[in-house]
Amino acid sequence: MIAEGQVVLFRFPQTDQTEGSLRLAFVLRQLPGQYNDWLICMISSQLHQTIADFDEVITSKDSDFKQSGLKRSSVIRISGLAVVEGSILLGKLGQIDAHHLSFIKQRLANWIRGTYQVTPPDGETLCAN
Repeated sequence: MIAEGQVVLFRFPQTDQTEGSLRLAFVLRQLPGQYNDWLICMISSQLHQTIADFDEVITSKDSDFKQSGLKRSSVIRISGLAVVEGSILLGKLGQIDAHHLSFIKQRLANWIRGTYQVTPPDGETLCAN
């Protein structure tokens, strides 16, 4: 069963719509309506892809790193959103804690509203417009 905050595997399609390779994703939320559609963020171990003060980096220093199922420091690419049908989400590797999930949602919502001021888990306030 898919749930918010999960780290999952899915087969990311190629641009020609052929089956692609397995990738990690972070489950943000199920879309409203009758379909089994989910908003996800891509996850990458390529930390250089991080957009500072927007994407979320999870490291071994984070309290929820072990339960995340990630093997190394990774970036949850809030900038890499997709809506996918739930049946292509192949398996749960782990879970990010509710605090991290809330923070990621807050950051995304603030960006959409154009009021990009967030408070990261360490309590420091960041502003960006």
